[in-house]
Amino acid sequence: MKKESKRSVSGDTDEGGGARFRELSGYAGLYADIVLALIPVAGIIGILNLPSYFRISLYLQQYIGFIYGLVIGAAFILIPIRKSSALDRLPWYDLVCSVVAIVAGLYVAINYKTIAIDVGMIQTERVILGTAAVLLTLEASRRTVGMPFAVIVIVFLAYALLSPFMPGILRTKGITYDTCATYLYLDPQGILGVPLEVATTIVLVFVLFGQTITRVGVSRLFNDVAFSLMGRFRGGPAKAAVLASSLFGMISGSAVANVVTTGVFTIPLMKKAGYKPYFAGAVEAVASTGGQIMPPIMGAAAFLMATFLGVPYGKVALAAMIPAILYYWAVFIQVDLRAAKENLSGIPQSELPRFFQVLKESWYLAIPLIVLVYALFFASMEAETAGLIGIVAALILGSLNRQLRVKTMFLLLRDCGKGLLEVGVTSAGAGIIIGILTLTGLAYLFSSILIGLANGNVFLLLVMSAIVSSILGMGMTVTAAYLLTVAIGAPALIEVGIPPLLAHFFIFYYAVLSFLTPPVCLAAYAAASIAGANMMKTASQAMRLGIAAYVVPFIFAYKPALLLQGSVVDIGEASLSALLGVTFLAIGLEGFLFTPLFWWKRIVLMIGGLVLMIPGILFDAIGLGIVSPVIIIEALGRIARKRALKEASMEMVL
Repeated sequence: MKKESKRSVSGDTDEGGGARFRELSGYAGLYADIVLALIPVAGIIGILNLPSYFRISLYLQQYIGFIYGLVIGAAFILIPIRKSSALDRLPWYDLVCSVVAIVAGLYVAINYKTIAIDVGMIQTERVILGTAAVLLTLEASRRTVGMPFAVIVIVFLAYALLSPFMPGILRTKGITYDTCATYLYLDPQGILGVPLEVATTIVLVFVLFGQTITRVGVSRLFNDVAFSLMGRFRGGPAKAAVLASSLFGMISGSAVANVVTTGVFTIPLMKKAGYKPYFAGAVEAVASTGGQIMPPIMGAAAFLMATFLGVPYGKVALAAMIPAILYYWAVFIQVDLRAAKENLSGIPQSELPRFFQVLKESWYLAIPLIVLVYALFFASMEAETAGLIGIVAALILGSLNRQLRVKTMFLLLRDCGKGLLEVGVTSAGAGIIIGILTLTGLAYLFSSILIGLANGNVFLLLVMSAIVSSILGMGMTVTAAYLLTVAIGAPALIEVGIPPLLAHFFIFYYAVLSFLTPPVCLAAYAAASIAGANMMKTASQAMRLGIAAYVVPFIFAYKPALLLQGSVVDIGEASLSALLGVTFLAIGLEGFLFTPLFWWKRIVLMIGGLVLMIPGILFDAIGLGIVSPVIIIEALGRIARKRALKEASMEMVL
């Protein structure tokens, strides 16, 4: 957990490009703090619709527009133009850009009632402000998310303006510059579209929730619970790291932030226990990345998915449960077998917190999470409402145990604004892309091209979608990768018969996996730097540990029962066969069961594990038939070794 400070913490990083935040003082620091704190304040006012109590009616886009201006303005205040730039001053040009961004947002907030009536009307001030909004969003994206994302946005912008000159099927009717600028700036299908709407409502609430319960002390509870449960077993530090990082990842919302927060504690412990540095780094990277797919609080992309699908977030979170368990199960198996292979012990019991003592002393810290889970899954509340109730519970708890005071409340709001920068800027940039896809009809064209290349083959289309997600996700946030790929790949997958929920989940998983997949795998690289290990070796090991996430999406694309779609019998059969398949696959990858395995046994186990995961009782039987000889041989060998050891010990006694 970061130390509390009045200003931004120098050296803060984001998932996309490792952007460093300025540390400002004086009037510049006060300006930064006010802009950041206003972001969650405006969001909460909009979610609660407080003006309606004073008989004032406002459009949702008025709130979105205002928060958009604050988010883009804050990006220019906090993130320098270059990583080598000074972090203790705010240059005049960034101050001007931040003010212009806020003005562009205020124009929408003040005038949207008129804009909603004549949104298509071209007016000089709208074209000027629209141009400024697009350019500022581009530069903010470059600074916050990274150059790859900004380049993709530029390519789409260029296509919108140059489409009449494109060859073949890429040629479309021309769009004037004035129309393009006005549409992207003011239309609900542009910058102010669904991604930014979700970011400024649901995501904002859960970022604030995560900030609040972290300050209350929930992260300490997570660590103590993880080590009390797992620390004493073989390879205990690694198992505890998996559990602690998965728990913290649920509330951090960022794979890289999770790595640098928990990794500085868990990675040295794993190395001390005997794990190789690259393996320790890989464990932390995989465990931290898994927080994005682990209910009840998943990453921002999951909230976007729920909105795109038009289903409650609780349904998305429930559907994610079994794949997330399979993901972490594969990690636990490999961590355990590596500990057995290298004869690694756990942490002495005397050095560990006692589980029941932890519960006795700190159980109350879990109250906000319990309240949130109840509101989401049992009371079936809207995600933002459930989040606000969870925040209230955390605030009450923090006040009672004197963790939260008036000054801390302001810091919470400020840190929430900072935490929303990445998602907010990404969502605004994605709004430009989605707006152009809608304006030009390019979304339909992409779907046709993908389906044509796959020649109607569903499996080939899934492979192509996975590759596109991985490529587009390089160096980007999960949110950016998901938004880019879902606009291109999801319509094609749905068109060939894959249900929308399954199609979106497939793309979502591969967007998350961009953090583990070389050559640009930010979570693995962050963990490797902490571990002092080779980055590519760490990334390669992370891919092996996270193998379930690479395979399972192909399974649930055909076997929706893994996403809790179907009868109880179907769900039970799918879950059991997938669990067995992941188990044998993990054993084969690690190359150890009771003793090191020959290469051919490893291959047999991996093939059998993959076959087990294919839908259908027949494939389950075939998969079990493939792995059974190896398992029987290894089990008999273990029994024989035990008998021989027992006989040898008896002879020594005699």
